[in-house]
Amino acid sequence: MKGLLKVFLGVLTAIGGFVDIGDLVANAVVGARFGLSLAWVLVAGVVGICLFADMSGRVAAVTGRGTFDLVRERLGPRAGLANLVASTFVTFLTLAAEIGGVALAFELATSVSYLLFVPLVAFLVWFVIWRMPFEKMEQAFGLAGLCLLAFAVALWQLGPDWGELFRQASHPSVPDGEGHPTYWFYAISLFGAAMTPYEVFFFSSGAVEEGWTRKDLKTERLNVYVGFPLGGVLSLAIAATSALVLLPQGIEVDHLDQVALPTVLALGKIGLAVLIVGFVAATFGAALETALSTGYSLAQYLGWQWGKRTAPKDAARFHAVVLVAVVLGAMLVLTTLDPVKVTEYSLVFSAIALPLTYFPILVVANDPEYMAESANGRVVNALATGYLVLLTVVALAAIPLMIATKAGQ
Repeated sequence: MKGLLKVFLGVLTAIGGFVDIGDLVANAVVGARFGLSLAWVLVAGVVGICLFADMSGRVAAVTGRGTFDLVRERLGPRAGLANLVASTFVTFLTLAAEIGGVALAFELATSVSYLLFVPLVAFLVWFVIWRMPFEKMEQAFGLAGLCLLAFAVALWQLGPDWGELFRQASHPSVPDGEGHPTYWFYAISLFGAAMTPYEVFFFSSGAVEEGWTRKDLKTERLNVYVGFPLGGVLSLAIAATSALVLLPQGIEVDHLDQVALPTVLALGKIGLAVLIVGFVAATFGAALETALSTGYSLAQYLGWQWGKRTAPKDAARFHAVVLVAVVLGAMLVLTTLDPVKVTEYSLVFSAIALPLTYFPILVVANDPEYMAESANGRVVNALATGYLVLLTVVALAAIPLMIATKAGQ
């Protein structure tokens, strides 16, 4: 019974933890500008993150070692360093966006400037990482993130023409007034939101923290292949509500309150209250994960002692890296850079860095010396290799499209 409860909580946590500030912004922006014509990108992203997370979780469960520890050993220090630099930059940028996202959620609840909340949010992120047990932290914010299901309820309450929504999703096209470069730029942003690398680093490092072994592979697969797709359905609901309410009015999303507007129209103040809880939980949980991921990555690469389960005095350098990342992330937000814009740029750079972060995991997951009979099968390997090609194309196209469209303007 305890095992079933652990699986159930893990799946729910994966659903609630899938959506962060990047998914909130990207799906709302895309829905408000393109309707559901980019829904296929979300599907592709969910399949990709499932492959990525499954390989990473499987490697962690079989070897009992962190991602960057294995990457450095298998590919060498130079390749490992390139992976480390790219992933740390993207993760740090995402951390700043998540801290800003929590502050924006507080602003939505209180009408007080988000900048005043940034130091408090940074302190709370550090304090929770320092004091709250790993499993409790993961479950508390993942389960509270399920409040974002208010988007799905709002979609139902809006009474859409389901046939028209399906037509938009199944027959993608560039809407009038939008150019093809802009369409593909936002496709890359949406793809980057679905396949953010920190989710995988946190998932695999968490598997090591929780002591997963080969016996836990079924739990790992259920968490990945049930939790992430259902989280993707939630992302689709965000895009659909924006398509129904914001697109017809020509309202573009540049603030968190516009993301919430369709739900408020459908469910009123109660819906807004539930949504704010979901916003705080999702963005705060993601801030915890990104902060920890910066520490995980550097400590694993350099061979330091790491982990929340390890006493701080025994993993001082790991905790120092986490603290510095949180402080620097808060400082970046306090420069008054628009958190929504920081989020949008972080998604593009996430897409650019994906081949560097994905390739080493694919190599290790295929290596029988590490994985034995748990190495990738032929079907999984063919699909994963196809995604590597796709990720490379996306990474090469991202910068030219960002320049050509002035970041989607």
